[in-house]
Amino acid sequence: MSESRKLQKEAMHMLKLTSRTFYIPISLLKPNLKKTVASAYLCMRAIDEIEDHEELDSETKQRLLRSTSELLKSDFDQKAYRELLKAYESLLPEVTLRLGDWISICPPDIVEEVKKSTGIMADGMAKWAEKDWHIKTKEDLDDYTYYVAGLVGVMLSDIWRWYDGTETDYELAIGYGRGLQAVNILRNQGEDSERGVNFVPDGWNRDDMFQYTENNLAKADEYMKDIHTRNIQLFCQIPLALAKRTVKALKEGREKISRNEVETIVEDIRND
Repeated sequence: MSESRKLQKEAMHMLKLTSRTFYIPISLLKPNLKKTVASAYLCMRAIDEIEDHEELDSETKQRLLRSTSELLKSDFDQKAYRELLKAYESLLPEVTLRLGDWISICPPDIVEEVKKSTGIMADGMAKWAEKDWHIKTKEDLDDYTYYVAGLVGVMLSDIWRWYDGTETDYELAIGYGRGLQAVNILRNQGEDSERGVNFVPDGWNRDDMFQYTENNLAKADEYMKDIHTRNIQLFCQIPLALAKRTVKALKEGREKISRNEVETIVEDIRND
C-alpha cells in the first residue's frame, strides 16, 4: 500500500474515532471528495482539540493556536509544528499531533483554501480563549460560532466549487455551521456550566437559544437549495437532519437522540 493510501485509511479511522456525526456522511462521499472533506475536517478538529483541552491554560492555548495559524499561512512546516507542540505531546490527542498528515492528503489544488479557513479558525479560537469565552451579546455568539463552526461551512462551500463548480451562498453556509454548533451549545449547556463556561448571551433563556438555533437551521435549509449534486446533497442532509431531530429531542427533555434514531435518519436519507 502506498504512503498516500495508508494515510487516507488512517484519516478515515481517525474520523471514526473523533466524530460520529461527520464520519457517516463523509464515508458516503465519492473517493476524491471523501479524501478531501476528511482531510479538511481533521485539520479543523486538530485545532479544536487545542481550544477545548481541559488541562491547557488559556495563555498556552492562545500561543499554540496563533502559532499554528501562522504556520498555515505558508508551506506547512511539520517539523516546526511538532517542535511547537513538543512540551504538550503527552497531553494532546493524535488528531492534533498529526495535523501535517491531514494537510498532506488534501489535493494540491484545494489545500490552500483548507489551510486558510483552518488558520482563520485558529486565530478566532485564540481570540475567544483570550476573552475567556465570555459571550455577552448575540453579536458575541455570532462571532464565536462563526469561528468554531461557520468557517466549516465556508470551507465546504470552497470544496463544492472546486469539485464540480457548485456555487453556494457563503452567508447561508455560515448559518449552516452556526446551526449545528448552536445545537451542541444547547446539548452541552449543563456540562459547560459545571466547568464554568457559558456560551449563552446575557439575559437569554433556553427558549431564546432554541430560537437562535432554529433560525440558523432555516438558513441551512436555504443553503441546500443551491446544491444539486446528489453526493453532496446526501452529505449535507445527514448532519442537518440529525441536528433537527436533536432539537426536537431536547425540547422533549431528552439529552440526545438514540443510535437507533441516527441509523433510521441516515437510512431514510440514503433511500430518499
